[in-house]
Amino acid sequence: MSKRKIRLGAFLPGAGHHAAAWRHPDAQADGGINIGHYKRIAQTAERGLFDTIFLADGLAAGFGAGAESGKQAYGGSFEPVTLFSALSVVTERIGFVATASTTYEDPFILARKFASLDHISAGRAGWNVVTTGSSAAAGNFGLTSHPVHADRYDRAREFVDVVKGLWDSWEDDAFTRDKASGQFFDPAKRHELGHVGKHFSVRGPLNVPRPPQGHPVVVQAGSSETGKEFAAETAEVIFTAQQTLEEAQAFYRDVKGRLAKYGRRPEQLLIMPGVFPVIGRTEEEAQEKYERLQSLILPEVGIALLSGLSGGVDLSGYDVDGPVPELPETENMKSRQALMLDIARKHNFTIRQLYLWVAGARGHWTIVGSVEQIADQLQAWFENEAADGFNVMPPWLPGGLDDFVELLVPELQRRGLFRTAYEGHTLRENLGLARPGNRFVQTPSREAVAA
Repeated sequence: MSKRKIRLGAFLPGAGHHAAAWRHPDAQADGGINIGHYKRIAQTAERGLFDTIFLADGLAAGFGAGAESGKQAYGGSFEPVTLFSALSVVTERIGFVATASTTYEDPFILARKFASLDHISAGRAGWNVVTTGSSAAAGNFGLTSHPVHADRYDRAREFVDVVKGLWDSWEDDAFTRDKASGQFFDPAKRHELGHVGKHFSVRGPLNVPRPPQGHPVVVQAGSSETGKEFAAETAEVIFTAQQTLEEAQAFYRDVKGRLAKYGRRPEQLLIMPGVFPVIGRTEEEAQEKYERLQSLILPEVGIALLSGLSGGVDLSGYDVDGPVPELPETENMKSRQALMLDIARKHNFTIRQLYLWVAGARGHWTIVGSVEQIADQLQAWFENEAADGFNVMPPWLPGGLDDFVELLVPELQRRGLFRTAYEGHTLRENLGLARPGNRFVQTPSREAVAA
């Protein structure tokens, strides 16, 4: 049996993850809409044998209070499925996880987009299922208010089931395309979904053949109580945010422990916490890189960032060197708001100290250190029931990703923790996830097969 290996996702937004990344002298300031830049970093991630490239996405241009200053690096980036379709033709093995919303998108159109991406990429697509945490999106879709948290997840469950059903519209061998007989497809292997539910009525079938992976890999990122239950029921990968080994272990055991009630095994859900690594050949070099980025943060940008992560609560009227106030619970980004408050209380942070703390990773795990120090910490989480892998968040791009691939990947390989070649061609194969069966096809029982 092969030794368990770390899974790696490359979370690659434009110029990088730090709030001031675009101001870094070596960053690609227009990275969000620069296809040459994305081609380069996608190929770098593949050279580093990453499992996936991941992109978050939003459906509104602003991010929190203070966006009107024009000093935040938000808005103005490619739609992920469109971008990944282009990147799939300049890569061969790396997967693509695109974010799409169950609150504001349509199941048939979304199913078609992701099935198309899976075909274009020859089986390398993944869908990051989000319910949209920001209320700013509502006005772009003809709504006067954002649906409440519980309603968004209720809709999401039905949405995911409909999408999976649509992906099963055609059996794998339905399209014969026999020129001699003139038979293009087998009608017996075409299935109408016929879904009628609380939120959707969808007839089907999908007008795209079944994806090469059966279903694109389903990813989820919510860490609220509802989000964890949703992930245990539907997700195959979960991206999450924890600060310490103990917190990560508690989350890992909690979510894995919920799988049995849905007839699932622990290995059917990979947990990949976000990590923001600032890597140096020495600890001193890493610290210098980090301080350089921190020095580029403008106070108004830090406050606006914090306001967005706090569920849309405007913090601009508070003393920046005063304590973080008690925040009213909102229907936006519940788990991230709770994380922000938890960090502030644990460290007794002022508003300024808190935005400096979260400016890089927005609540994800930040590590600043030498190659050996960072490898030690990743290994500790991986080997102690805290992570199956990591969603890597480069501080700035392309340099932060270059550092990871050139410095850290060889060290992880030397320790036997990371692959030296891709195991397969599809995203599922490389993640070690099984290809799902088709819900419309009877699978023979084990007893019948044995007989």
